[in-house]
Amino acid sequence: MQISDAESIVMDALWGRSPLSAEEIVALTADAQGWQEATVKTLLNRLLTKKAIAAERDGRRYLYRPLVPRSDYVDAESTSLLDRLFGGRVAPLVAHFSEQRKLTKKDIAELKRLIAEIDDGE
Repeated sequence: MQISDAESIVMDALWGRSPLSAEEIVALTADAQGWQEATVKTLLNRLLTKKAIAAERDGRRYLYRPLVPRSDYVDAESTSLLDRLFGGRVAPLVAHFSEQRKLTKKDIAELKRLIAEIDDGE
């Protein structure tokens, strides 16, 4: 399932707290994005069509909740990024960030710790 950048902002609101009404989602997202209420409702309808979210009637309104766990979304997006830009390999991604953004000492220490954990697990 492809979730657009705009749709992911709505999903972030729902992953943070759910269920939420459309009005609550508008309040959490619209001002920061410069969106109108109609934009948020369009994004909700797209996410419903994709079955990324569910809606339950609550009186005169609907409450929305995510059907896709955030961890599944992050896994899919990171795999897609690696495949598209780095041939599915992590090392070139890390090399790119080290060249472009200068990894901090804290970043390097964390990477070393992660590599050590991987080595210990094999």
